Amino acid sequence: MTTANTGRQSGRVRQDVPAVPARRGLVLEDGASGFVGELMRVERTAGMIVMVLEGRGGRTRSFPLGHGFLLEGRPVEITAPGAAGTNSAAAPAAPARTASGSVRGATTRARVARASRIWVEGKHDAELVEKVWGDDLREEGIVVEPLGGIDDLVGAIRDFEPGPQRRLGVLVDHLVPGSKESRIAQDALRVPGAASNVLVVGHPYVDVWQVIKPAVLGIDAWPVIARGQDWKTGILAGLGWPHAGPIDVARGWQRLLASVHTYTDLEPAMLGRVEEVIDFLTVSG
Repeated sequence: MTTANTGRQSGRVRQDVPAVPARRGLVLEDGASGFVGELMRVERTAGMIVMVLEGRGGRTRSFPLGHGFLLEGRPVEITAPGAAGTNSAAAPAAPARTASGSVRGATTRARVARASRIWVEGKHDAELVEKVWGDDLREEGIVVEPLGGIDDLVGAIRDFEPGPQRRLGVLVDHLVPGSKESRIAQDALRVPGAASNVLVVGHPYVDVWQVIKPAVLGIDAWPVIARGQDWKTGILAGLGWPHAGPIDVARGWQRLLASVHTYTDLEPAMLGRVEEVIDFLTVSG
């Protein structure tokens, strides 16, 4: 699977970062997502040159060449291989990819669902995960279920009865130190069987709406909502969109969701957490 690599677009690159030609066998870490993998090949796709890294469990992800990588713990710039290199940047045809950036399999048949599950807070979270990672989740046999909030996460996990063959990955909004959500997550991991079979991760944003990059909507930043104001209504008002009631909120979300086409439209804080949960549920150990 693929994660965004926002660090490679910055113009504030230190001059002492060495340039390293892309070559098969390099073990690199993506600074934005923390993904570590061996460089398998370089290819041209969607008008850009990317390299394919293979990480744990054989999972692959593609990244554009450039800055934002670590080689043996040190920052490097990955450049195109030389003409004599074993990896040609001018690959004749790039493989088809899913919205998450992973290579699409030869068949689209869904795997029989695992007992393990991904839980998200609400319907909007589930729809966003489905839009970007749906093909990958069907291939892995993972079902995403909305909880309708996490206030009773402890009880829900207890009823689920997690175990080695029945694991849970929980994606939480606003999971920051000291928040209500972080306290609920800590309590949830004390449920019998949860310690090694439940993973609770989250992004720092108030709501999943904010994991969509502002630039995708043609704005510089998300509107700031005053304390005490309904957050989603305030966001829609700040965007200049209809915001009179629940119908406008539903339509506003569909408009936001329609703006998302691939993983590159989402913030790295969300990308890394979804990939972490999928790895947790599919990679042994």
